[in-house]
Amino acid sequence: MTQKLTAIIEKENDGYVSLCPELDIASQGDTIEQARDNLKEALELFFETASPEEIKRRLHGDIFVTQVEVAVG
Repeated sequence: MTQKLTAIIEKENDGYVSLCPELDIASQGDTIEQARDNLKEALELFFETASPEEIKRRLHGDIFVTQVEVAVG
């Protein structure tokens, strides 16, 4: 069984940080691909070891990723 989750990847200093907001699990890597792959591994380890109760408690509902335009200055 598979589940689609959100991966937000952001440049930070010389590397990249990846976050899954549905579970609040993060990872990092030297490249975008490495950060994504490391997040995927962290998520798979979480699902392998977490109890059904912990998964239910941590799994947030719908996540919406968008951009907003704001006035600056």
